[in-house]
Amino acid sequence: MQPIRKLDDLVNHVRALGRCFRIAVACGQDPNTVGALARAVELGVAEAVMLGDATRCATVCAAEGVEASGFEIVDIPDDKAATREAVRLVANGDADVLMKGSVATSVFLKAVMDREGGLLEPGAVLSYVCAIELPRYPKLLLVTDPAVLPFPNVDQKLAMVRYAVAMAHRFGIECPKVALVSAVEKPSEHFPSHADYAVVCQAAERGQLGVCIVDGPLDVFLACDPAAVEIKGVPTPIGGQADVLVLPTLEACNAFYKGLMLFGGGELGGLIQGTSRPVVVMSRSESPRSKLYCIALACLMV
Repeated sequence: MQPIRKLDDLVNHVRALGRCFRIAVACGQDPNTVGALARAVELGVAEAVMLGDATRCATVCAAEGVEASGFEIVDIPDDKAATREAVRLVANGDADVLMKGSVATSVFLKAVMDREGGLLEPGAVLSYVCAIELPRYPKLLLVTDPAVLPFPNVDQKLAMVRYAVAMAHRFGIECPKVALVSAVEKPSEHFPSHADYAVVCQAAERGQLGVCIVDGPLDVFLACDPAAVEIKGVPTPIGGQADVLVLPTLEACNAFYKGLMLFGGGELGGLIQGTSRPVVVMSRSESPRSKLYCIALACLMV
């Protein structure tokens, strides 16, 4: 398999699998979610079960020029009840992917993490990985964690790397290069993440994180710009060609990826990690294109 380097290539790869994935959508009654799912259905990669307010869903479909008959719509007006039912469908194997629609993120994640009927793997760390396509970078860049773990401890950072490496393997990257990002490349006690990074690097050397190359701390230039590596003369196996960036905090990662979207012309697809089935969580303001990429990524990870 050739590595997937573009998000449209991801969509085409999922189409080539020849399988139609069933997606349970909690409160699928906002325009961008409807638009993305309509496109996924049109491409033949998905069939959608929309759980929520059937009247609102039909109204949004009409406004977006989407045939509501292309979806299975289950009328459950209460957001919490609709979300619980969507989670139940996925947990029972009646759907392959869980997707958040217009329901509040807190309500959605509470249902996902429910100990009795949720999707959180026992003892697993819940995290988030996004695949970002940038005009000036020659391949997809996996970035973690911009959404779930505010201040990841060392065990959580280890899980973040494992998840990103596993995703990179699904993209056809046999030995992904993982950069542990900081403001500087020289280890310093002034940056708490550096002590954690040392543990992560040691775990990688022992083969505990999957097939990958890990180095850090590195600044973004050393992680992603071969010219900067040459100029600085820093001996790093990443060589300015990172496949994965691990940032020290949610705050840093969230600001970083949003900057790439706003100023760098980036597109992305992202996915919750640590669940028994793929879970798509995006802002209601994300474009239908970005949500389509998330759907394709979820299908890849089934």
